[in-house]
Amino acid sequence: MNMTLRKRGTGMRLTAVLLAAVMVATACGSDSDDTSPSATTVATETTAAPEAPETTTAPTTEAPATTATPTTTTEAPPVGPAQGGDASVGLEAEAPGLRPWEDTCSSPCYNMMAAVFDKLFEQYADGSYGAFLAESISANDDFTVWTMNLRPDVVFHDGSELTAQTIVDMFVVHQTGAQSAGVIASSKLINVEATGDLEVTYTLSGTNAIFVANLSRAPIGMVFAPSTGADEDAVTAAANAPIGTGPFMVDSRDVDNKTVMVRNPNYWMSDSFGTQLPYLDSVTFHPIPDEGTRLSSLASGTVTAMQSLRQASIRDARDTEGLWLFEHQGNNTGGGMFNVTVAPYDDARVRKGLITMSNQAATIEALGGEGISLPTTQLFASESPFYSEAIAAAYPTHDMAAGSALVQEYIDDPDRSDGLAVGEKISVTLSCPPDPTLIAAMQVSQVLWEASGLVDVELTGFDQATHIGMAVGAADGTFIGTHDIHCWRWGSEDDPAAGMLSGFGDPFDPSGAGALNFSNWYDEEAYGYVVEATLTDDVAERAALYEKFGLIMVEAMPIYFSGGTATVIATAEGLGGLDSWEMPDGEAGIGHPSAEGRWSQAYWAAE
Repeated sequence: MNMTLRKRGTGMRLTAVLLAAVMVATACGSDSDDTSPSATTVATETTAAPEAPETTTAPTTEAPATTATPTTTTEAPPVGPAQGGDASVGLEAEAPGLRPWEDTCSSPCYNMMAAVFDKLFEQYADGSYGAFLAESISANDDFTVWTMNLRPDVVFHDGSELTAQTIVDMFVVHQTGAQSAGVIASSKLINVEATGDLEVTYTLSGTNAIFVANLSRAPIGMVFAPSTGADEDAVTAAANAPIGTGPFMVDSRDVDNKTVMVRNPNYWMSDSFGTQLPYLDSVTFHPIPDEGTRLSSLASGTVTAMQSLRQASIRDARDTEGLWLFEHQGNNTGGGMFNVTVAPYDDARVRKGLITMSNQAATIEALGGEGISLPTTQLFASESPFYSEAIAAAYPTHDMAAGSALVQEYIDDPDRSDGLAVGEKISVTLSCPPDPTLIAAMQVSQVLWEASGLVDVELTGFDQATHIGMAVGAADGTFIGTHDIHCWRWGSEDDPAAGMLSGFGDPFDPSGAGALNFSNWYDEEAYGYVVEATLTDDVAERAALYEKFGLIMVEAMPIYFSGGTATVIATAEGLGGLDSWEMPDGEAGIGHPSAEGRWSQAYWAAE
């Protein structure tokens, strides 16, 4: 995403041409934004770049000028919502923990984290970045030093004050965090200093014009009490008893059953009508992995909201009376990846051959997405300024003969990497979480690949947490993972740069810069284009660089795509606000991409 810092009225705003893809580490059932951090290209107060014209984005339920296309039955009310009421949310999975710097997170987890932790920066409805817990940020001419000012009079749930020293102390924890360490390395962050009571200075080892987007997502952008990362015991406790500055506080947590959060009475933010947030008295999160059970729970009143990233669930929710639907479809897309450190997936002929045999339309139909999801070919939706027609044209289309020829070439190679004799079939393992639609999609691939007569296919399925953990690795001190061919989701509405830096970096780099590279594919030339894209805030230049990267990736085929991910947060009639929440300056926020709700401004509409 291209971002520039510009004046808007009396304040400063980071303006972006968003729509970017982050390599999101999420199983096919969810997005895990901070398994792929974000970054932003930002021109600053001291830059000589011409100031962009001022615009104002009023709260609206219309689709913002991004790839996002939210749909809902409710509009922002003409008067402010009232406080009161409770919400209970059915999530597709349990959060592995609630530590932004440590836990691998996806869409369900982010719903919970965003209720406890504030971000330094958030996104407007048009996808641009603006100050949230921060008040402002500026950079020097070469984007190596960033100076940020925090909001005054903000306190944590434990009563301690937010100061610049808090951010410095967080950085100490970040440097060893399972999620944050890689973001620090890929973003070039080398030092954080308190240069005033509320002034923080970030120093980078090199130019990073899109650094600010890193401050908008979990690993280093969500603000937590540093005491929760002070020692091993504190870190362990923080998984279930986090301390943030956010609108809700964790009251109780029964893992795999429910997590109850209650209103933070000292929350710093009020809405544009002067009402202190949050509106709700409490929000309770229930992990309900089965899609049908989750929707039935909402329809019966067992819960008052649910989130889903399954096209079939959206179709069924549309047919269910008494619900409000908050839908979205943007850069996020379904698909999968190959672990290129494992034979035979270490050979591009096998990877590209299998995908060339695949049939996107049949896969989308199996997923229940016919008429909802469009086939995808890259990390960017067609409305994105970074979308490439050249990549779309280069992406394989269903061709059994061409795909079989590539696999046959590998099979006939006396130096084939799997150690089998010339002429023997290859054996592959394809894994998705055990959702019925994912199983059906896997079976589509299995039938096609085995029909070639060249491939034996084993299908496996694990719960989402296990599925993600297999790809993340780290149990043996590395981040290589133990997966083969893995269902996964790619892309988000965040800036592409940081996610791509960490998502395609060298997985063997001791700094951890490639810790979020789940396919383990690394190409020095391709990665060079990703790095080069952080040196400018010019959209056209960045688009050209991402296209060069993408064309190399299509030839290597470490990851693949099926159809765009339509998502939904469905609520009981009357529970709204998910599409009309506001930034601190009163302008509309980005809404609910990837079925991530901002529950601080959810409310029960007056009857």
